[in-house]
Amino acid sequence: MQLFLTDGRVVDLEHTGGSVTVDRGNATRRTCTVTVADPSLIPRTPSDQLATYGARLRIARGVEYGDGTSELVPVGMFRLDDVDGDVNEGPVTLNGKDLSAIVADDRFTEPYTATGTVVGAVAALIQRSIPAADVISLIVDTPIGSRAFDVEADPWEGCREIAAAAGAEVYCNADGVFVIATLPDLLTTEPVWAVEATEGGVYVSASRAMSSDGVYNGVLARGENTADNVAPVSYLAVDDDPNSPTYWSGPYGRRPLFYSSSTLTTVNACTQAANLKLAQAKAPNASGDIASLPNPALEPGDVLRVMHEDGTRELHQVASFSVPLDLGGSFPISTISAKEDA
Repeated sequence: MQLFLTDGRVVDLEHTGGSVTVDRGNATRRTCTVTVADPSLIPRTPSDQLATYGARLRIARGVEYGDGTSELVPVGMFRLDDVDGDVNEGPVTLNGKDLSAIVADDRFTEPYTATGTVVGAVAALIQRSIPAADVISLIVDTPIGSRAFDVEADPWEGCREIAAAAGAEVYCNADGVFVIATLPDLLTTEPVWAVEATEGGVYVSASRAMSSDGVYNGVLARGENTADNVAPVSYLAVDDDPNSPTYWSGPYGRRPLFYSSSTLTTVNACTQAANLKLAQAKAPNASGDIASLPNPALEPGDVLRVMHEDGTRELHQVASFSVPLDLGGSFPISTISAKEDA
């Protein structure tokens, strides 16, 4: 683990415990809590405070091989928010949030208008707060109508809203890079990891549940932009597959989800947003809680192949997990959808 102080110093820290929590459901996707032994990290003087306020933590986890070499995987770049501990003996607890927190806290002090395209508008909002930020797009960029934000509005929520106009999400990954991407399709995405209850496997335990809460079979996307003098537009996308359990005209009934944004100015834009959101909205709300040996390289949205003790196999999509920073720590994974795997 490395601590990047604002005066340019980089301090290697030996940690004694902690964890990194990654949750797709939170606006700030990654948070960390780290325990270190050295009480000198607690800022005491004004110069210490200047060096600490705005400092960043880079955390990695990996394995050490028998020949002395190691392989590390990044689990997050964080803004250091809290330093707390016994000033004489320690230990010291460090708390941080991923770099999206910098964008979120930089609230507008004057009206702001986002224009252009989804990727351009999101990148402009991020780089308004972090000029050197890297922004990677994994979507097809689309034009948007102008979106005006009032004083005090949250720029990070603005980024999330604009990305949603393309059926996408925006987040800060483990390398501190901002990513604009759609949620991978569980049915067509190749699993990245096998969690198997076999000899040499990483499976520890698992539970499974299913609910119709949050499952929709239609999405009505609407746009109205008076600033651009654009008439209201809309499009209703529905599950029109008679063989689907959420068929719009079937026994599941009609359960529409509504989405509106001034960034949608054409029927085509509404159609794209509605269809992409429908693909996510009609996914089975099957949740799983899996305990396995740690894999810090996972990302929310990754697809896992799980083999249970009775030999049944399922595909699960990662929603959240917590990476332990000490040896022997548990590695719980929550999933957002699942299906049987032949």
